[in-house]
Amino acid sequence: MSNSPPPIPDPGRLPQPEPAALAVSQRLERQIEAEIDRSGGRIPFDRFMELALYAPGLGYYVAGSRKFGEAGDFITAPEVSPLFGRCLARQARELLQGLGGGEILEFGAGSGRLAVDLLLELERLGQLPERYLILEVSPELRERQRARLQASAPGLLERVVWLQGLPSGFNGLVIANELLDAMPVSRFRIGAEGPQECFVGRGAEGFTELFLSPGSPGLQAAVEAIEGRCGGLATGYFSEVNLRQGAWLQALGEAIERGLVLLIDYGLPGCEYYHAQRQRGTLMCHYRHRAHADPFRWVGLQDITSHVDFSAVAEQAGRAGFELAGYTTQAHFLLASGLDQMLAGSDPGDLVAHMALVQGVKRLTLPAEMGERFKVLGLARGDLPRISGFALRDLRDRL
Repeated sequence: MSNSPPPIPDPGRLPQPEPAALAVSQRLERQIEAEIDRSGGRIPFDRFMELALYAPGLGYYVAGSRKFGEAGDFITAPEVSPLFGRCLARQARELLQGLGGGEILEFGAGSGRLAVDLLLELERLGQLPERYLILEVSPELRERQRARLQASAPGLLERVVWLQGLPSGFNGLVIANELLDAMPVSRFRIGAEGPQECFVGRGAEGFTELFLSPGSPGLQAAVEAIEGRCGGLATGYFSEVNLRQGAWLQALGEAIERGLVLLIDYGLPGCEYYHAQRQRGTLMCHYRHRAHADPFRWVGLQDITSHVDFSAVAEQAGRAGFELAGYTTQAHFLLASGLDQMLAGSDPGDLVAHMALVQGVKRLTLPAEMGERFKVLGLARGDLPRISGFALRDLRDRL
């Protein structure tokens, strides 16, 4: 059993960034190096990840590089098929009808594709939200979202409001598609004398990992809780834990008066996440549709993600005042939301468009694609109508 992180592919196989992009990455590296020096030679890994992804003007999610779609680094479900957004619109209609109105809040709206598909379908269904709120940290992405809405749904743009922070007294539907996987995580290793925390320092050839006694508040207790639920972890076991999502869920619970939160992401129940065979964690980097495991490569130019521990999310959400509305795979959620009927109702006369929908549905639902890897967790606050997306197969007993 290795004491080191997952093997790193030959970086030479990755496409070389353009000089301008490399210059941005180097500026971010210097900023992180300066913080390491100010902090006594090391910073926790979650702080490194936070800077790599969200440092103002330089981090991956706030700088100007293209991230979504075939020309970017990865493709999200809304980019795969418009049927994804149309299925979510059916859930939104159910909820808004039951509430007698309300709003929709989307976290991290990406390219704006999901907002367009949702609003157009809700307009067709006669159940538009009072407002469509977008909480987006990237100024550049906000402009892309605005431009897409202006081009594809100009008559609905007036309903869209971009926020800088959580609203108060919210009633309606909250959608967080691939949000939790992009939260900074703390990394740990089981040493001979117990858990060790991964810190980031400076080495002769760049950033380097240092494994020391836990310093981040809550990390030691989190690892002990994992071992209490799932059994002891062997010496050398290497993984990660999200210490930030509990505070996020608490703040979200305080912002919602009555509503439903849909968390859609790739992840696992806790004891599957920390299974003995998954001894090297789930952290992964994405660059130009290539996945590798080196978070220090081209800092700020690649995505860094980890799987979601849905058991931890459900537990923390309960402490934040939510009730569990359901948990299922993305495939079952979409099928329960009418995906197959929508596909059957497409125009077979337009063979190219129809086959594109068919291929999109396969990517969204097949187990080897997104269907089983991605899960949907529903969190309810207040008395809500039945959520049909969880009716086909509810897996909450696995949490």
